[in-house]
Amino acid sequence: MPARPGIYVEILIRAEIDEVWRRTQQPELHEQWDLRFSRIQYLPRPDPAAPQRFMYATRIGGGLEIVGEGESVGHIDGETGIRTSSLKFSSDLPYSLIRSGSGYWRYVPRAEGVTFLTWYDYDTRFGAIGRLADRLAFRPLLGWATAWSFDRLRLWIEAGVTPAESLRQTFTHAVSRLTLAAVFFYHGLVPKLLTHDAAELAMFADAGISPERLALAVNLAGTGELALAAVLLFWWRSPWPLVVIFALMIAATMGVAIASPRYLTGAFNPVTLNLAVAALALIDRGNVDGLPSARRCRRAPEGQS
Repeated sequence: MPARPGIYVEILIRAEIDEVWRRTQQPELHEQWDLRFSRIQYLPRPDPAAPQRFMYATRIGGGLEIVGEGESVGHIDGETGIRTSSLKFSSDLPYSLIRSGSGYWRYVPRAEGVTFLTWYDYDTRFGAIGRLADRLAFRPLLGWATAWSFDRLRLWIEAGVTPAESLRQTFTHAVSRLTLAAVFFYHGLVPKLLTHDAAELAMFADAGISPERLALAVNLAGTGELALAAVLLFWWRSPWPLVVIFALMIAATMGVAIASPRYLTGAFNPVTLNLAVAALALIDRGNVDGLPSARRCRRAPEGQS
């Protein structure tokens, strides 16, 4: 390993090495699964013995994109079958944090498939400020994007889940999970803990809570909803909170229908709220399985922490 720490990502893909090589070395396939790039294009190579030059682009929003160039050289070890693709890359754009860098991709045949790994590092612009921004934010984000993309590639090869479908599922999961957490956070904090809303107190009274214990009951319910919001975020990929939420929404709706039926016909009533929350839980449950995850990748060579 080089002395610099760099960014290291490794994953096992259960497939033939030729297929892993094809989907990572053909630009039109590579750009589909790699979150770091929006466009990759090979440049003309008059001399087949010369390194393959390429152009890459990454959209950063606001109509801007980072554009750079690089070159790669492939090598196959005849004895071990290990394939390596070494690369150099750089960008002349003055607003690109990355000035230049180098690294490699390696494909190691295994009995169960292929260990696909990468290491790369780069120099930054903007002096000490650029180095600080890279260490605190950009480099961790880039490492995560690399690992997430590697698992996205694995799902494409092993399970036939296209990169577009992986991205759609991830987006749907994120929107559903964040919305659910926001709903429980707001309803636990504002109408229960902060204001002790009259409707909240009335529904607890209808359920048989004595007047002297109404405030305590509402506070406990609010605390429980805040805890559920935290659970949704902490166990980001777990399906069990969604099952709990769906059951709670059914039970809560039945409880209101039995104890406080007058609220079922009002504006912004529990039926529509609970139905929407239950539906979001079901949507998230349908997307949470099989999502790409950076955690499936090794982030340091074996034997190193």
